[in-house]
Amino acid sequence: MQVEPTLAVVIVNFRTADLAIDCLASLAVPGTVPEKTRIVIVDAVSGDGSAEKIAAAIAERGWAGNVDFRALDVNGGFSYGNNRAIDHALEAGRPDYVLLLNPDTVARPGSIRSLVSFMERHPAAGIAGSRLEDPDGTPQACAFRFPSLAADFESEVRFGPVTRLLRRWQVAPPMPDTPARIDWVSGASMLVRYDVFEEIGGLDEDYFLYYEEVDFCLRAAKAGWECWHVPASRVVHLVGQATGVTLRDRRPARRPSYWFNSRKRYYLKHHGAAYRLMADTAWVVGHVLCRMRMFLEGKRSGGPPKLLGDFIRHASPVTTIDGGKPRR
Repeated sequence: MQVEPTLAVVIVNFRTADLAIDCLASLAVPGTVPEKTRIVIVDAVSGDGSAEKIAAAIAERGWAGNVDFRALDVNGGFSYGNNRAIDHALEAGRPDYVLLLNPDTVARPGSIRSLVSFMERHPAAGIAGSRLEDPDGTPQACAFRFPSLAADFESEVRFGPVTRLLRRWQVAPPMPDTPARIDWVSGASMLVRYDVFEEIGGLDEDYFLYYEEVDFCLRAAKAGWECWHVPASRVVHLVGQATGVTLRDRRPARRPSYWFNSRKRYYLKHHGAAYRLMADTAWVVGHVLCRMRMFLEGKRSGGPPKLLGDFIRHASPVTTIDGGKPRR
C-alpha cells in the first residue's frame, strides 16, 4: 500500500490579510491539498492589524486543526519569513514536501495535490511550480530561464528582431501547455522536495525580496536537482498586491532599492564582479536604445519612474555580496 506524502504549506503575509484569508479558504476546499498537509502562515510585522485578523479568521472558520499562525518579531523579507515558517512546520515532523505559497494566490481545486502527484512520479524533480494565472484563466509568466548578459539586454531593448535573435536566452519564454523542464519557477507557488533543503540549505536570507527563488533554483540545479513547470496545477495569482512593483492595471511604482540590491547579490554570488559589470552594461545599453526608439516613435515607456537613474545609482562597483536589506 502506497503511503501518502506529507506536505507543509508556508505562507508569508505582509499587509494582505484579506487576500491571505482567501488563500487559506482555497486550500480548505476538499481535494485541493493532500490529506496529510500542515499549513503555517506567518505575519511579517504588518503593523496594520493583519496578524489579529488572520488569527481570528483561523479560529472562527475552524481551521486551527491544520493551520498554524505565527507573528514574526522582525520583517526580514521573503526568504527570512519562509525559513521561519519552515522551521515551525518542522516542529510537527519532517514533511516530504514544502510548498512556498504567496498570500495573494487562490489555489484552484485539486491544484496542489496534482503538483505533489507530479513530484511523486518524477523522483529527479526537486522543485516544481504551478501554472499561475489571472482570475479569468489567462496564463502568467511563471517559468523562466536564468538571467544572463543576453537576457538582460533583450529584456530592456524590447525590439522584435533582437528578441528573435536572442530567443534562446529570453528569461520569460512562452508558457508550455505540458510539463516542462525549466531553469526556475516563481516563488508564488513553488513546491520543493524536502531532500533539497537538507542538501543545499534554506532560502538565502540576504535577499530581502526578489531573486531569492532564482538563487535557490540555481543552487538546486548545481546539486543535480531538476526544476519543472506543471501547468495542470493551476493557481490564481493576484500579481503585485503586497509590493505594488508588478501591478499590471496601472503604471508600476518606482522600483524599490531591494530589487537592485537583490540583482546585484545574485550576479556577484554566482558569476563574480566582472560578469556583473558586463550584465549591468548590457542592461543599460538595452534600456537606452529602447528609450531612444520610443522617443523617435513618439511613445512613452510606461515603465517604473526614474528606473534608469535608480539602476545607475545602485550599480556601484561593489565587489562584496551584502544583502542591502531595507530597515522597517
